[in-house]
Amino acid sequence: MPSAVHCRSPWVRNTTIRAVLVALFGVAALATPASLLAHAAGYEGLLDITPANAAAESIGGLDPRLPTESAVLGAALAAARSDGVAPKRYSALLQQYWLARGSEASGIDLAAWDPNAGLIANAAVVDRVYENYGRYQLQRAELYWSGMAGLAGGSFAAGFWDLDLGRTVLGVDAVHTLGNAVASTVRGLPGEAMALLPADPRTLATVGPAMTAEDVDWYQKRLLMMQKHIYFDMVPMHEAYLNEGRAAVEEMAAAGLLDENAEIAWNGIFSGTQAGYADALFRMASREQNQIIADQWDVTAAARDGVGRALTYATTLAAQPSVPGSRAPGQVVPMAVDCDVNGSAYRLRTPLPGFNWADREPRWQYIVSDIASSYQRLAEVRPGELRALLAIPFRDFVESQRVLRRVPDLARDMSTGWELSPAHP
Repeated sequence: MPSAVHCRSPWVRNTTIRAVLVALFGVAALATPASLLAHAAGYEGLLDITPANAAAESIGGLDPRLPTESAVLGAALAAARSDGVAPKRYSALLQQYWLARGSEASGIDLAAWDPNAGLIANAAVVDRVYENYGRYQLQRAELYWSGMAGLAGGSFAAGFWDLDLGRTVLGVDAVHTLGNAVASTVRGLPGEAMALLPADPRTLATVGPAMTAEDVDWYQKRLLMMQKHIYFDMVPMHEAYLNEGRAAVEEMAAAGLLDENAEIAWNGIFSGTQAGYADALFRMASREQNQIIADQWDVTAAARDGVGRALTYATTLAAQPSVPGSRAPGQVVPMAVDCDVNGSAYRLRTPLPGFNWADREPRWQYIVSDIASSYQRLAEVRPGELRALLAIPFRDFVESQRVLRRVPDLARDMSTGWELSPAHP
């Protein structure tokens, strides 16, 4: 009857509407206010993301599903917060937001950042990464790790250019020179002593002289990946702190982006004490070296049938950290081996470093005992000198750290600093 159509109760009408909503959107629509549905469109597809580019080995940001513009990311993040979304669900969005903020402040195009493009394409990015670390330290004196990264980046970036193949093949020639210097000395050792020489100098002596441009280009790209990986991890938390303070860092912790070690480090910074700042320096350095890029160093050193090992050792040998007071690896941990020559005990002393930077434990011990300790003293005792160093235009600072100018002297030292003498009880 017609009256049956026009006399439905409100309950019947609501039931019909709810049935349609269930059919279209599922059960969740029953409990979702209209305002929440409107907000959700702002972060749709941006929750519960496990970043595909977390190790920073590909072009762009953390994941291709995430925008790279901070304004877009910020709007999505604000909507998720407003709707009470659990921080762990928007962790990738949060990290990418602060990463984008830091990149924009640094002058880095996050979407176009591609370590696989090589050094020439990334030349400006390399500099801006370390300039940005220095910016954090200059603006907030308590951020020791970032200042150390900015200073140490001078020698790291200089090493990039010393290996550069885009302008010259001197990078390859330098490796050849060091390899030949070690090889010529090794050939002059008694057989017993040569047999006991650790594998790294023997690999450099055999593989170094035959190094190719392609080998060095590959190694540069591996270093560029590690540089980007550290930036992906460290910049979001520092940029968040610089702009919004403790609450922003605590949100990152709530999102699961900081482990216990990182939380303790930031609590040290929040303490407002030099002891807290120093503790944060060492904890953040440990995070960088022992968590973020440790696996990438392992892969690099093991690659290309000895080439990776030879190149990581060559750069250890040539290293001269740019943190005032720090010493070269060969000075801190010189290589010495005991051997038996014709029935008598001898000790072979060398000018070579007794470790390879690619190896986790000795790398960390060197950083703790020398580079980080030197930086702590600089920050605490000579802050004016530190600020002056960080204020130097980065390109000028890098040029002052170039190892290539020292290659002839290094080669001479590699040839003359050897001593085989009777071992003393």
